[in-house]
Amino acid sequence: MTTLDSEKLFAARLHAARVRPYLATALFALHPVESRTVPTMAVDRHWRCYISPGFVDRTPLDELAGVWVHEVSHLLRDHHGRGDRYALAHGLSGPGERLRMNIAADFEINDDAYGDGLTQPAGVVLPSLVRLPEGQLMEEYLHEFRLGPHTQNLVWLDCGSGADGLEREWDLGPGDAHGLTDQEQDAVRFRVANGINGRPGRASRNWQRWAEDVVHPPQAWRDLLGAAIRSAVSGGGAGEDYTYSRPARRAASLPKVVLPSLRRKPPRVSVVIDTSGSVSDAELGSALLEVAAIARAVGGRRDLVTVLSCDAAARVVHPLCRAEGIPLVGGGGTDLRTGFTKALRTNPRPDVIVALTDGHTPWPASRPSCRTVIGLFARDTGHSSWSEDDPDYVPKHPPDWARVVSIG
Repeated sequence: MTTLDSEKLFAARLHAARVRPYLATALFALHPVESRTVPTMAVDRHWRCYISPGFVDRTPLDELAGVWVHEVSHLLRDHHGRGDRYALAHGLSGPGERLRMNIAADFEINDDAYGDGLTQPAGVVLPSLVRLPEGQLMEEYLHEFRLGPHTQNLVWLDCGSGADGLEREWDLGPGDAHGLTDQEQDAVRFRVANGINGRPGRASRNWQRWAEDVVHPPQAWRDLLGAAIRSAVSGGGAGEDYTYSRPARRAASLPKVVLPSLRRKPPRVSVVIDTSGSVSDAELGSALLEVAAIARAVGGRRDLVTVLSCDAAARVVHPLCRAEGIPLVGGGGTDLRTGFTKALRTNPRPDVIVALTDGHTPWPASRPSCRTVIGLFARDTGHSSWSEDDPDYVPKHPPDWARVVSIG
């Protein structure tokens, strides 16, 4: 029976820390556990890494280093928690759906995990396997593919409960068996994120976005936006689409008749960003972070989010692909009324409008036909009256029909 080659295993981890120094804290926070049940290497949600001695024996050291990085990436990106939330929100259960989550999580990780000192293993799971683009989130991939002929060779894939949230037979459980508490896990993530933000040139753009999101403090307005979206989903007219994929409950009373059920339409969000001269570059950067948060609030469905930059005139309405790819054009005066008008004229119309602004704008005279959230960039009270032409100008407070919170 093969014994675990600890020297080779730890040499591979050291190599991974050398080529990915910003992940060193997380790599050394993992507690290795020898296991003859796991097929390769796997992690649980308590930051234990289960390792097959046979896998270590037959895997070259440089590829083994890549597996270390791969497994710790699942934990840093909270794939187990996100998998649980996605399964709960979409009513998913069973090992088949958890395998699909594991594959989607691997798609999120592997598109930029290798190179620069890490060898890409043969047969690595990439989004191109199911003809999907790189750079998306696990939730987006889950929305875009199903198990089928392209994935039938991946039934062996098992990165553990740390990748999809479903406990395995080899898991040691939440006890004191060298597992990390939730607070310790958050501390590791925060330290890794600070390291990436301190020297961003070493990390890929995906890791930089992750680090910015970890360090960026949670905003109360995100809770309000979530409530507005939930309200839009449950509001009148949100269940007017019929579907035969799930029969109606009343079909049992009519044995020979197939009745369709009502399907709720997912909410659409239009984001209007103030790009006038009074908004700083830092605030525009913060606005893009909020756009990314909005995409997550609608379950990763970027196709449901559009972004419109507006100063005194409304610009082009952009569907959201990547937040950093949205051109924010402007720099003149401010009149968000044009932005509201253009957003309401898009087809299909939005269920929620989110306006991100410094508040120096006239507002629509009447309530828009959809729910509205206004995020105000925080301002020093000593500079609340600002205008190039009128130093005594005081901006109007947002209207009562909007839910207003401060950003930053």
